[in-house]
Amino acid sequence: MRLPIIFAIDDDPQVLQAIQHDLRQQYRKKYRILCTSSSQEALDSLPELKKKGEVVALFLSDQKMPVMTGVEFLSKARKLFPDAKRALLTAYSDIDAAIRAINEVQLDYYIAKPWDPPEEKLYPVLEDLLADWQANYRPDFDGLKLIGYQFSPRSHELKDFLAGNLFPYQWLDIETNPRAQELLDLHGKSQSDLPAVVFDDGTLLTQPSLSEVGEKLGLQPKASLGLYDLAIIGAGPAGLAAAVYGGSEGLRTILVDKRAPGGQAGTSSRIENYLGFPNGLSGSDLTRRAITQAQRFGVEFLAPQEVVSIKSQGQYKHIKMSDDTEVVARAIVLSTGVSYHKLENESLDKYTGAGVYYGAATTEAVAFKGKTVYIVGGGNSAGQGAMYLSRTAAQVFICVRRPDLSETMSQYLIDQIDKTPNITVVGCTEVVEGLGNNELECLVLEDMDTKEHRTVEAAGLFIFIGTKPFTDWIEMDILKDPKGFIATGRDMAKFAEFRSVWKLGREPYLLETCSPGIFAAGDVRAGAMNRVASAVGEGAMAVSFVHKYLAEN
Repeated sequence: MRLPIIFAIDDDPQVLQAIQHDLRQQYRKKYRILCTSSSQEALDSLPELKKKGEVVALFLSDQKMPVMTGVEFLSKARKLFPDAKRALLTAYSDIDAAIRAINEVQLDYYIAKPWDPPEEKLYPVLEDLLADWQANYRPDFDGLKLIGYQFSPRSHELKDFLAGNLFPYQWLDIETNPRAQELLDLHGKSQSDLPAVVFDDGTLLTQPSLSEVGEKLGLQPKASLGLYDLAIIGAGPAGLAAAVYGGSEGLRTILVDKRAPGGQAGTSSRIENYLGFPNGLSGSDLTRRAITQAQRFGVEFLAPQEVVSIKSQGQYKHIKMSDDTEVVARAIVLSTGVSYHKLENESLDKYTGAGVYYGAATTEAVAFKGKTVYIVGGGNSAGQGAMYLSRTAAQVFICVRRPDLSETMSQYLIDQIDKTPNITVVGCTEVVEGLGNNELECLVLEDMDTKEHRTVEAAGLFIFIGTKPFTDWIEMDILKDPKGFIATGRDMAKFAEFRSVWKLGREPYLLETCSPGIFAAGDVRAGAMNRVASAVGEGAMAVSFVHKYLAEN
C-alpha cells in the first residue's frame, strides 16, 4: 500500500533542508516526504501524482517565494487534492497574510519560523492536522481501474479478461460512480473513449484490445524459444495439469491460451467435490495455484494468444498464432475445452454483454445487487453460478426444461439451492424472448406444458447450457465426432476413414488423435467425463503418452 505524502515547499535551501530533516525524523515510517524549492515544480508534479493514485495528506508551504506565494500555491494545489491539510510557513511579517489565507484558501494552520525545537513548535501542530486528516481518510483502491458502461459488451469483455487472468481491478461505472468521470477529466479523455483502463503507473489506455492490456500487465504473448518438446493449447484444468507434469518431468513445455487460464472451471465460484479440499475451493484459486506450480517448473505461458492452425511435418508440429508468429513443438496436447452453447434467439443476441451473459456469474454479480436475475441451465455450472449470484441479487430464478434439477446437477448443489431462500427453480420453462431498450429489462418465458407465455422483469440473464468444443479452427485431418469433439485412442476405430489416415504399425495411445504426437485431454475429447478431477487426470495421463511418443521418435 502506498504511503500518504507530506509535501514541503520552500525556496530557501537551508530552510528546506531543515524542514526535510525534521519531517523525515518524525514521519518517515507512516508518510512519504517530498520536498522541493520550486513552487512551480511542485504544482507541475501534482497531476502526475494524482494519475498514479497517490494521496497527499499535508501541504507545508513557505509564504514568500519568487514565482508564487505560498497562499497562491495552496489555492491551486487544493483543486487537485481538496482533502489535504494546508499549512503555511511564515516569517513574523507574513502573519497577516496567513490570517487572511485562513478564509481565502481554508488554511488549516500557520507555523512561524523558526520552529526550533520541533518537538514543541512543529510536531504538535502537524500531529493534530494529520490525525484530523486520517480520521476522514478512506484509502482509494490501490491498483488497476476499469472505466466503462455497465451494459457495454466491450466493458464486459475486459472485465472477463482481467478476472480470468486473476488481476485485481476496480470497476468504475461512468453512469453511477463520480470517480470515473474524475479520472477521465484528469487524463483529458471523454466518455466516447470508453472503455478505458488506468494502470498502477498512472497511464491510461482507451478502448484497448485484450492483447494490449495483457502486454501492459506483463503477460507474455510471444514465445521465447523456437522449439519445444511439448506445446499445450488451452489452459483449462487438463491443460494446466499437463503443463505441471510436463514441466516437472523435464520437458521444454509451452502453454498457450487465447483468453485466460482456468477455462470454464476457472469461473466457478465454488468447486466442492474436488479431492483434497474438504471446504471446497474457487475456480480462480485452483487456477492460481496451478499456474504458479507450472511456472515454478519452468513452463512458459503465452496469453492472450490464439492458435489458428497446426501443421504436422514429420516429427515436428508447426503451430501458427493469430499474430503470424510460429512455435514448433515435437508433441502437442489439445485441451481447448468447450464453450456454452448460445441460445439461438435474435432478441437475446443484441443484449449479449448488456444483460445477457454466457457464464460470467462471478464477473458480473456485483452489478446485479438487489436485482432479479435469471439463469438458464441445469448443470453444475448453472448451480454454482446461482449460488454465487444469490449473495448479491434479490432473486435468482433457474429456468430448466426438465421438471427439476435431479437428473442434471450434483446432489450437494441441489441441497444448497433448496436451502437458499432467494433461489427458485422454474421447471418445464424456457426463455423465448428478451425485451429492453439499450439493456435487458424483461424476459418472456414459455411454459412448455401449456405453451402459455408470461413476461417477467429481469435485470440479467446468465446462460449455462450445453457444450460446444473449441475445435472449429483445426483444419488438419483430426477425426471428430458429429458434435466436433476430438476422437482419440481405440474410439477412432469406429470411423471409416481411420485406417486411411493412421499409418503407424502400432495402435494409437489412449489419448492420441489420428495424427501421431498430437493428443487430446479434457472436455474437448469425445467421451470425456466433464468433471474437473477427470480433466486433471487426463492432462497428467497425456504427458505420460507424450513421453512414450518422444522416446520412439
